[in-house]
Amino acid sequence: FGFFMGRTPLIKLSPKKTWEGFIGGGLATVVMSLGLAYFMCQVPYLICPIEYSAELERMTMSCEPSALFRPQEYGLPDTVTTWRRILGIKETVTFYPFFIHCFFMSLFASIIGPFGGFFASGFKRAFKIKDFGDLIPGHGGIMDRFDCQFLMATFVNVYIHSFINIPTPGKLLQQVFMLRPDEQLELFHGLQDSLLARGILQPEA
Repeated sequence: FGFFMGRTPLIKLSPKKTWEGFIGGGLATVVMSLGLAYFMCQVPYLICPIEYSAELERMTMSCEPSALFRPQEYGLPDTVTTWRRILGIKETVTFYPFFIHCFFMSLFASIIGPFGGFFASGFKRAFKIKDFGDLIPGHGGIMDRFDCQFLMATFVNVYIHSFINIPTPGKLLQQVFMLRPDEQLELFHGLQDSLLARGILQPEA
């Protein structure tokens, strides 16, 4: 977008960056991310874990996709009731919950991600160098191509640990099985005492 339609400079640190490229690239990133997410939700190889099947005696990937990769119905907020009536839209919309995560990640990549490139540009200007390397002709080195990815990788890591990789009984149980037998017993007795104290577990007669 910036190459063909760029006219308005975005920031002095990167003279080639333009507002047209920033906005156009951002919209394209969001649209392509949602399109790729839809494709991924259709492929079992990408959404099913590889597990050993005792019946087939081999590794398989056949599974019932989690709710994250199945279409869910969501009600529209009351604030758009008027527009819904004018446009004749249904009261609910159906889409994959995975789209929500992809939307926020692509939004961050579009708006905040480029600032990693701006920081790299300022760093190069401070040391009066054009590129970090010359491995890729016309583009510089590896660092010149991945300057935005470091900021994006940090955000993805924080996002996964904050909103996706939430502890579940199954995950906790897997970690318990990795403990030594004496540690498992200590955990068991501690959990039992806590449940008894809160009245959730009844004492044995």
